[in-house]
Amino acid sequence: MKNSISPFYPLFVFVLCAFLWYGCSPKEVDVTKYNPEVLNAWNQKIMEVAVEEDGLLTLKGLRTTSMVHIAIHDALNSIAPVYRSYAFTEPNVQGNPTATAAYTAYLVAISQYPDKKAEFDKLLHLWLPDPDDPYTNSKALAKKSMEAVLEKRQQDAWNGEAEYTWHPMAPGVYAEFNEHSGTPEGFIFGSGWAKAKPFMLPSSDHFRSPPPPEIQSDAYTRAFNEVKAVGGTQSQTRTVDQAHLAMWWKDFVENSHNRLVRELVQKEKLNLWEAARLYALMNMAVYDAYVNVFDNKFHYNHWRPYTAIRWAEHDENPDTEPDLEWNNLHQHTYAFPSYPSAHGTASSAAMKTLAHTLGKGNNYEFVMVTGEVDSAGPFSEKVQMDPPTRSFTSFSQAGLEASMSRIYLGIHFRYDSEEGHRLGTEIGKFAVENFLTPLK
Repeated sequence: MKNSISPFYPLFVFVLCAFLWYGCSPKEVDVTKYNPEVLNAWNQKIMEVAVEEDGLLTLKGLRTTSMVHIAIHDALNSIAPVYRSYAFTEPNVQGNPTATAAYTAYLVAISQYPDKKAEFDKLLHLWLPDPDDPYTNSKALAKKSMEAVLEKRQQDAWNGEAEYTWHPMAPGVYAEFNEHSGTPEGFIFGSGWAKAKPFMLPSSDHFRSPPPPEIQSDAYTRAFNEVKAVGGTQSQTRTVDQAHLAMWWKDFVENSHNRLVRELVQKEKLNLWEAARLYALMNMAVYDAYVNVFDNKFHYNHWRPYTAIRWAEHDENPDTEPDLEWNNLHQHTYAFPSYPSAHGTASSAAMKTLAHTLGKGNNYEFVMVTGEVDSAGPFSEKVQMDPPTRSFTSFSQAGLEASMSRIYLGIHFRYDSEEGHRLGTEIGKFAVENFLTPLK
């Protein structure tokens, strides 16, 4: 006797399979329910550790912060894919988003600062509210995302040896002034940064700045006379506000801009996914800005105003007058070439990413807070900023002011600052157009 098969059997199999599939698939995550407080806490802690260790005079703190936020971003987007990943992706992973973010930050942080493990342990437990939950899935996901990012950054030369060849004094050529920089004779800062591997740019020289003006040109003469007048210690033309912004902007970009982001993600009520992307893009852009601008600096090896003004008698420009006693506002010059402005480049790159990722566009009113800065060079006494705030109506305005502040501080020519702003904006634009983009 033949077995008979009901004509409804195929339909029954289909319904059963569908039930098993949907019943066993990961529960859809509502990303809007998760706030970014865990990111703010870890971001602040890692920046504090970095400042304590080396005063942000190396790329270590910024590199660590970038890796932390990239790894968190990738882990979260494995739980619920909203944006394209950077180094790691594993679809349909289950895990507690907040616990995953905390574990990921923790693992990356202790890999870079193992001596701070006890401090990181305390912070980790603050973000694991259920002591009976082993958070197995979150731990596994965090480990995979962390390992993928660290693997991608192996041998990235962030702490490479500085290589530099000093050149004889000549018009426009960077010269040593260790009595003014407070550094040992023969010291040069940042040449190793120019050889570090960027996070996003194809190479450290991806964006090549145009040359600075010729020393005998009218453009150079105007820039020379401007910084000589408004950047001097006892300037008679610098306004009170220009003096304030010159000092106020001295805080390192990675410090001041991460502080700003911690405020903005709360103000705008971003969810955890949105904030993770913003933090990752902004920090990668600042890192790549430093790498790219230092490559440009050592490519052109352009002198600082301090040297130019004191040595003007020999610059072969009849329209520049020397001043052998000239000094700048904070009576210090950083020990690396001038063009373009690193501060302007990094700040403008950061501001470009903020204008994009916050979804507000460029026109956006906000306030930045900087309570204290170095009175002169690194590790000098701190001075309090009065007022500690500056207000802006757009992100590009803030980036441009950061760039121009170096003229009033007396450490950059106008063309240094203008090119820094342009270069940084290009780097920020490259970042937001090519990385961590929304999934369609």
